[in-house]
Amino acid sequence: MKREDAEKDFIREKFREYYAKEDVVLIPTDFERREFGFLLFDEGMLRHKGFKSPSELHKFLRDFTPSNVYYSCAYYENPEARMDEKGWLGADLIFDIDADHIPTPCKKNHDTWICPNCGFAGRGENPGKCPNCGSEKFETRIWACELCLEAAKAETLKLLDMLLEDFGFSEKEIAVFFSGHRGYHVHVEGSAVRGLDSVARKEIVDYVSGLGLDPSFHGLRQTRYGAARLIQGPNLDDEGWRGRIAKGVYDFVLTASEEDFLRVGLPRKTAKTLVENRGKILESWKDNGPWSIVKGVGLESWKKIVARGIYSQSAKIDTVVTTDIHRLIRLGGTLHGKTGMRKVLVDSLRVEEFDPLKEGIAFKKGFVKVFVAESPKLRVGDEYFGPFKSQTVELPTAAAMLLLCKGAAKVVKGHV
Repeated sequence: MKREDAEKDFIREKFREYYAKEDVVLIPTDFERREFGFLLFDEGMLRHKGFKSPSELHKFLRDFTPSNVYYSCAYYENPEARMDEKGWLGADLIFDIDADHIPTPCKKNHDTWICPNCGFAGRGENPGKCPNCGSEKFETRIWACELCLEAAKAETLKLLDMLLEDFGFSEKEIAVFFSGHRGYHVHVEGSAVRGLDSVARKEIVDYVSGLGLDPSFHGLRQTRYGAARLIQGPNLDDEGWRGRIAKGVYDFVLTASEEDFLRVGLPRKTAKTLVENRGKILESWKDNGPWSIVKGVGLESWKKIVARGIYSQSAKIDTVVTTDIHRLIRLGGTLHGKTGMRKVLVDSLRVEEFDPLKEGIAFKKGFVKVFVAESPKLRVGDEYFGPFKSQTVELPTAAAMLLLCKGAAKVVKGHV
């Protein structure tokens, strides 16, 4: 037996044990109207499947044991038909927040890439073109650390605030899930969204992403009072994007250095003025904000700071997922093939305190001895493991499964 086959069989068997349990999978609304898709260990992608009952789905999972399980955000008359013959009836509104789309400094420490053409390797995001041979193909290994997951959670909380406060959805219409890997999924169900086409969903994407926001439509403008020019802007207690713009500006000015101001495009003199007047600026928010109180900081400078504030307040989502009215999304309660962790439904009232590296664990019993080629330091549950490089170690099953699913480890003989 090839070693890669041995690891695959070990993972498959563990997944089979998981799906043999009752009630591990969350059954979606209008189950019989959904298309299901499965990534199989040996046969690639299988989709256009439909099931008449949850027990039928459970039997499929036990018998075939896929590495990943998906279902459609859409509802169909005939889920098993070809795409153009399914009969689209509507779709849930889905948001995918993934650490891949969020710049975090930790990536350069734990993510790796290698050029399969020449073997040249490096850390962080792949360079797009191999510095050694020019190839544009890379093999990558991406990890989810606590900083990555906290960044994804922060984006999720911003999105939830917009959905609840700006769009007026109720908590009953929104479900939040840890994806099982590097982020969160937010599902919105109900008649208000079911019939929306891709164009309408793109409008929602633009809103939560802050795309195309014109500050002049959100309170930032210059007016004349005789010979004087007065700049006005939004306040912290304003609703919607006006208030978010104000908060983004406040947060940025609170901590920004001269270099930070230069990076948003301000002249050095203006940057220095803002740093020197930081206390005055922050105090001004108790009244009407800082827009006209600092001499030498004009409308164009504030526009650049506002652009930075919009970026910080926007929710970093995978825009393609939300606009796709036929999208397949991971099924709640199922295992992620790259981590061995669960897609977990998170109580909307405790998203902030939710611990994905603890509550996403599927395999809580036993130990497995593995040979680890290389991995960064990882937390699984309440324990830290690694970093490892060319080491044989005995680990709790959850930690071993993470390394095996990532392709970073092999099972030591006797554990297969």
